[in-house]
Amino acid sequence: MAERLLKLAGLALMLMALSVSLMRAPERPVHSLVARWAPPPSDFMELEGPVWQGQLVHLRDTGPREDRLPLVLLHGTGSSLHTWEGWTAALERERRVISLDLPGFGLTGPSLRDDYSADADVDFVLAVLDRLGVRRFVAAGNSLGGEVAWRLALQAPERVRGLVLVDAAGLPLPEGLPWFTRLGHLPGVLPAVGQLTEWLLPRALVEQALQRLWGDPHAVGSALVDRHFELLLREGNRRALAHRLQQWRPGSAAARLGEIGVPTLVLWGGRDPLIPIEQGRQLAAAIPGSEFVAFPALGHLPQEEAPALTVAPVRRFLAERR
Repeated sequence: MAERLLKLAGLALMLMALSVSLMRAPERPVHSLVARWAPPPSDFMELEGPVWQGQLVHLRDTGPREDRLPLVLLHGTGSSLHTWEGWTAALERERRVISLDLPGFGLTGPSLRDDYSADADVDFVLAVLDRLGVRRFVAAGNSLGGEVAWRLALQAPERVRGLVLVDAAGLPLPEGLPWFTRLGHLPGVLPAVGQLTEWLLPRALVEQALQRLWGDPHAVGSALVDRHFELLLREGNRRALAHRLQQWRPGSAAARLGEIGVPTLVLWGGRDPLIPIEQGRQLAAAIPGSEFVAFPALGHLPQEEAPALTVAPVRRFLAERR
């Protein structure tokens, strides 16, 4: 009996070791990811100045340089500038379009300051635009990027001339959200999770997360999963994500939404499980004079799930701002 138990225990350990080896996902240096995920028109630059000196930035800057009011596109948590490829392709013949990877995401990699607060993200975007010589612009963002966009309008109202907010964050957390959105409020959990995921990250977990965020889970293809999975492996990104969630303060500036004084277009996916459409309506109601457009069949990333459908109101909105 004891010998049989020992054999079963040994088998269990072998299966566990095999499972861990299959889930093992070590970090990858940025140069190993560039060929696949940063083809032209991707570019890299280092920021200057006392605050962001030496910070690497992955960005794309396309369209006519004579456009006096570029569109600046900001992605959400766990995403990258690639989420805007559909919108960029639709708009770049008429408008200058700038997209970038925020610190801790995509190929930009972790912040040299280890500061992932909303204020730091705003400062980062302004530093990038200063380096590009862009003074006035329309800011558009999805999820986290949406909050960065409307905070830009509050911090630099003389520079932001319009807002496009797509399933944007920034309101207090509603009840009933998925458990992982509340991890940042559990002391000690995130450091442990961050250390574990630096080496273990099942690709299937990334796929399931994307399927949850899409209005149509069956539309999540392998190329989409590959992109999110491989960019999460970029050296430093997983640790940066844990730090960002620790520093996250949801709703901390929501009381100031009424101060926004620029034309605002709010777009929302009706099947968003992360930030429900009711919050989209609340956000639009809090910003004076904003326009709200819903897409009932889409999820948390409508700009990526249905770019042709969702860019149509954006094109109209931009045409009114030259």
